[in-house]
Amino acid sequence: MTKDKLSYKLTKILKSALAAAALPIFIIYIMISKPDYTIMNSLAHIVLPVADFVGSVITWPIRAIGQGADWVRETSKIRTENKELRIKLDEALANQSACKVAIEENKKLEKEIDIKHAIPFKSVIADIQFDGSVFHHNTFLINRGKKAGLERGMVIVSFDNRLIGTIIDCGSAFCRVRSLIDADTNIAVRITGTDISGFLQGNGKNKAFISFFSDPQFVGRSGLSVVTSNISGVLPSGIYIGNMINERNVDVLRPNQISRVLVLKYNDMDSYK
Repeated sequence: MTKDKLSYKLTKILKSALAAAALPIFIIYIMISKPDYTIMNSLAHIVLPVADFVGSVITWPIRAIGQGADWVRETSKIRTENKELRIKLDEALANQSACKVAIEENKKLEKEIDIKHAIPFKSVIADIQFDGSVFHHNTFLINRGKKAGLERGMVIVSFDNRLIGTIIDCGSAFCRVRSLIDADTNIAVRITGTDISGFLQGNGKNKAFISFFSDPQFVGRSGLSVVTSNISGVLPSGIYIGNMINERNVDVLRPNQISRVLVLKYNDMDSYK
């Protein structure tokens, strides 16, 4: 048998392994039959490293399998999380698409029901200075007047173009405004998207109601939107007032709910159609 042959190399490896395996047995024999701690300490420096190496070689497949199992578990966890993230991403994209569709439908609906959000008139910003109610009347003062070009009959709206009231008296630096809940309020209105018309009136007690005249059989219901109508020629058409909360009452914006308003300066009410 020559040294360059594979069988010779395998034989050497086998003999070395047997010798390494025999060393622990030899140490155990000495410990039991002839305990000599000098020999045992000397052999320990040789046997322990060899035994550690042999143990590492023997347990390598087991450790490799364990590491592989950990990798499989971690990979499976990552894949599960990736699927969950993909599902959430798809839901987010679907919600984004739904929002875009809703926005477009809302714009289309607003155009169909004639609710106006743009303000085509020149406007003046004013602050509410005083909100007073006496008996069935509810008026308030704003800190702009004739010096700012304001006049009796002009319309007061919120910054989102929701009707609040009309000017009934003007001084040089202030104006008195009649709110929608004032008992003297009598504004021509219309249910958006329909030809149903009526008059909005106040009761002086934080409520406003509609008396319908165009269709005696019509019954109001919660959620219907109400806008101004220029039937009487007093107000421009299409200013949003509020939504109905039952058969007659309308949820209107009251002066104690805001602090700053816009005064619309217009000469031709029909230009707001």
